[in-house]
Amino acid sequence: MKTLRLFSFLAVLMATAHFSFAQSAITETIPVSGNCGMCKSTIEKTAKKAGATSASWDMDAKMLTVTYSSSSTSAAKIQQGIAAAGYDTRDFKAADEAYDKLHGCCKYERAAASKTSCCTPGKCEKKDGKCADMAGCKDTDCCKNGSCGKKS
Repeated sequence: MKTLRLFSFLAVLMATAHFSFAQSAITETIPVSGNCGMCKSTIEKTAKKAGATSASWDMDAKMLTVTYSSSSTSAAKIQQGIAAAGYDTRDFKAADEAYDKLHGCCKYERAAASKTSCCTPGKCEKKDGKCADMAGCKDTDCCKNGSCGKKS
């Protein structure tokens, strides 16, 4: 009888834990620049390394569909990782040095940057166009009143 109660308790506990995890799973579609199958492989692997549980980049649409747990990562962190690998995303432009390291077939046509982000990956994170953590932006002169603008 004790075994049955213990088993029932564990089953309810596991179901609750699974339900809680499912609630924090987010699926998002993010524009990511790239060209070929090698880009697809790198973009998807990088997204997973940054915490996505699944990642699929559509080469024709230039769209990455990711699923991730909001308790372990964010769209910004995933995009930062992809930008560090050399690919421009919706919110993060790859550094020229990272882009230059891409294989010749992976070098996509880069759009002119209309707005330079002042946020430093790993220090300041942007959310909805605003600095999510002003403590990470305190050393920059571009974040005023929580707004992430161009560096002056």
